[in-house]
Amino acid sequence: MLGGLGGYLIYIVLLMAIPIWAQSKVKNTYKKYSKKATSSYMTGAEVARKILNDNGIFDVQVEETRGMLSDHYDPRKKVVRLSSGNYHGQSMASSAIAAHEVGHAIQDAESYAFLRFRHALVPIASFGSNISFILILAGFILGMLNLALIGIVLMSAAVLFQLVTLPVEFDASNRAMAQLVSTGVIRNNEERETKKVLNAAALTYVAAALVAVAELVRFILMFVAASDD
Repeated sequence: MLGGLGGYLIYIVLLMAIPIWAQSKVKNTYKKYSKKATSSYMTGAEVARKILNDNGIFDVQVEETRGMLSDHYDPRKKVVRLSSGNYHGQSMASSAIAAHEVGHAIQDAESYAFLRFRHALVPIASFGSNISFILILAGFILGMLNLALIGIVLMSAAVLFQLVTLPVEFDASNRAMAQLVSTGVIRNNEERETKKVLNAAALTYVAAALVAVAELVRFILMFVAASDD
């Protein structure tokens, strides 16, 4: 009994530690490379605009947004939003993040399959992530396994969304590196350092996917065990 409880506690600690470690890695890497300017001295906004123009994408705007590392691409409004530090910054971190978000805009313009699939999953993934845990918990407590199964199915959709996000993000980062090099924003040894920023950011998505899969597997095993009783 104690062994089982100990194993469960270790599992919970790991679930909490992995995302925290990934976020810490991102923040530390960003902090380090936000102090190192690129040889081109272009701001994140200038980098984003140049890459968009070079790829013939003129209907996407580049805007400043509040918050730290709140950068994102809004496919509905066709806007690349960069946090103030990255919008005005001339650092490797600013250039890397700006190029990554533009990578999503390029994916959108090219109808990248995984991006389209992720967009299609948004409604059910959002619904599933909000209600699945409640249904699963209620199902096990009340002994209503069908209710728990519905929750597991909905959670599966949310987990699938996390998994589909991985190729979308990795592809955007690959596009970012290619664009930064081809446009001359970064040169020589800057490539290695800029890639560290993109790799650190990718860790957050990997961590989220690992945690989501682990939780889903745990509930599936609980459902199987309860069904056998």
